[in-house]
This record gives sequence, structure tokens and C-alpha cells, in this order.
Amino acid sequence: MKATQPKHPTQLYLIRHGEVEERYHKVFGGSRIDMGLSPLGQKHASAVATWLENTALYAIYASPMLRVQQTLAPLSEAKGLNPIIIPSLREVDFGDWTGYHWEGVKEHFGVSAFDWLEIIESAGIPNGESAAEVAHRVEPALIKILHDNPHKKVAIFCHGGIIRVILALMLGQPLKHMAHFNIEYGSISVVEVQPEKKHAFEIELLNFCLPTAA
Repeated sequence: MKATQPKHPTQLYLIRHGEVEERYHKVFGGSRIDMGLSPLGQKHASAVATWLENTALYAIYASPMLRVQQTLAPLSEAKGLNPIIIPSLREVDFGDWTGYHWEGVKEHFGVSAFDWLEIIESAGIPNGESAAEVAHRVEPALIKILHDNPHKKVAIFCHGGIIRVILALMLGQPLKHMAHFNIEYGSISVVEVQPEKKHAFEIELLNFCLPTAA
């Protein structure tokens, strides 16, 4: 199967990194904590590589963060594709929330961590990135990826927050609306790009969670 098929849409495989180390579960790490994967996260990485083994990927793009690099490693090795590292695909900077558990955010900042997408789009997290700032750094990377890969299939390994930003940009929706989309560890979402259609961006797969070996 050829990686480039002129009559086919561009397909972006948006892949969230696998589960992180247990000590960082339900902790806001964002771009400031460069955590690694848990044993289950390593299984997520292997499952992604297995599921995509027969997919004709043209390129792999990725955040520079350790948890992402560890997740893409099995697929990169299997495909013989060196990842193209894009620093602007790093996770959101959660500012003063960094290192706090979800419950701790309520205790120390008086807001629900579950509303984080709405918060960064309005009042913002103290010393953190706003939704506009994240979109400002992610959008040029997304535009370049689309420009460089017409009619091709490419994988983008990154973070839950960044996948939501990409979806918001492609669908022309406020980031806070992406709270309706769950993006699990190790999940795969697929967006097709068909510029000739009225709805140029179509979600073909969302938050597909792969089975992992016991």
C-alpha cells in the first residue's frame, strides 16, 4: 500500500501518550514535569504499534516530552520512521497548578480542575498558558503538517490537551467544547481532511482505546 494516494484524503492519526508513572496519576504535570510511562503505559505503546503495523504512515510527528517519546518508540522502530520532533506540540503549561492533584486544585485555588478547559479559555490558570496562547503555538505546526502531507497518512503523538486543541482548531470550535471529548491514555483518534467538501475536517475515529496484554 502506498503512503501517498492522490484520490484519498489526508488522514491524521492523533495519538495520546500511554499511561504515566503512578506517582503522577491525576496530577497536573503539563509541560513542566517530564514524566515517563508506567508499565501499563509501555503496553499502550506496544498496542499502538501493533494496531498501526499495516497502516501506510508517511511520517511521525511528536512532542519532545519523554512520555510521548516512549510511546512512539515501538512504532518508530517497527516502521523505520524517525519522528519529527515539534516543540510546540508539548503539553499545556498549567502554571501554578503544576504538581497538584485534581482535588488539590479545588482546595488551593477554589475552582474545579474538571473545568480546566473553560478556565484556560476565560480567567486562565495563574502563571499558566491561556487557550489562545496554546492555540497560537499549535496552529502553525498543524498547518505545516497538513501542508507537507497532502493525501497522506501521518501520526501525531502528543498529549490529551494538545489533541483537544488540534480538534478545536480543525472543527472551528471553542476549546471549552472539547470537554465533551474524552481522550484516554494510549488512545487513537483519526481526522480526515477533504478540502473539496463543505465539512473539510471529519472525525473518523475518536478516543479508540486499544486492548493491552495482561
